[in-house]
Amino acid sequence: MADDIEEEDETETEESESAPDPRANPTLIGHERAEAALLAAYRAGRLPHAWLMTGPRGIGKATLAFRFARFLLAQGGERQSLFAAPAALLAIDPAHPAFRRVGSGGHADLLLVERAYDPKRKRRRSEIVVDDIRQITDFLHLTPAEGGWRIVIVDGADEMNRNAANALLKVLEEPSERALLLITAVSPGRLLPTIRSRCRHLALTPLAEEDVVELSRTYLPSLSGAEAAGLAQLAEGSIGRAIDLAGMGGVALDRELTALLEKLPALDGSAVDRFADKIGRYGADDAFRLVAELLPARLARMIRDAARCDAPAPKFLGRHPLDRWVEVWEKLVDLFALVDAVNLDCKQVMLNAFFALEEASR
Repeated sequence: MADDIEEEDETETEESESAPDPRANPTLIGHERAEAALLAAYRAGRLPHAWLMTGPRGIGKATLAFRFARFLLAQGGERQSLFAAPAALLAIDPAHPAFRRVGSGGHADLLLVERAYDPKRKRRRSEIVVDDIRQITDFLHLTPAEGGWRIVIVDGADEMNRNAANALLKVLEEPSERALLLITAVSPGRLLPTIRSRCRHLALTPLAEEDVVELSRTYLPSLSGAEAAGLAQLAEGSIGRAIDLAGMGGVALDRELTALLEKLPALDGSAVDRFADKIGRYGADDAFRLVAELLPARLARMIRDAARCDAPAPKFLGRHPLDRWVEVWEKLVDLFALVDAVNLDCKQVMLNAFFALEEASR
């Protein structure tokens, strides 16, 4: 078993190096309407000073924000004609100086604000703090270095703490000339209503499954067609999630889960114990967190498909009304959420999750 975990860890390191950096990513698929909305506002000369780009994690919000920033910075102080050809939308040549400087983080007129790195804990902070936001004010008070726009990208604004949110609100209340804020958020409901009201909202939707397959093959060329299709089914419209799943052996873990769940309502106790031991022991934190996502997500898909009659429901699901299974799903989500909160034993939590499913399916 130890060899299996070591191989998965090596794969994760290798695959994570292939994940695209939004700052230098020239590829954006599935968000043509959002691009067209940004381009139309720019060409009409009615560009709002702040845009709020929302949608699930990993679907391309930050990639779109950097794509638009590169486009504007490449124009300098000029405005593109209203009748310019729209074929490429916001794309610019990767050889363009603006593209290269944004990609390297060296453009004087662009500021990125995100969760900062904590040198003491040697990882990113859990939230965006007020000092991160305060640098925006100093940045926007400067004259654009190239005569065009001063652009701030706040990536993950729903991760701001209260003080940071109030500081961002003050920036939005006093917009600077030729300044633009591009704000991304997975959960816009966590933002202050006054922040949301001062932004033009651009809602991005999950990618189509075929788009996730295409992007997976682009970013991870070693994947086979079947592997890319398997990832796309699990990723739920998120290329970022597909890449994470590839790095953690997500398809293989999902197959193991499927094999175990097919035994319900009579689980194979020894197989469940081996599985829980493999992902619950020390050093397998990523594997545990992945299964803690996959298991509730699989149950949720089963419930959804049964409610819509989209697919045949497993026999065990039909033993009780669907609202009973929704309660089981909530129980699993709450159980897994407690692991980090109170430092529970991961193996025992995983065993308890399977026992809860077995009990509910009788």
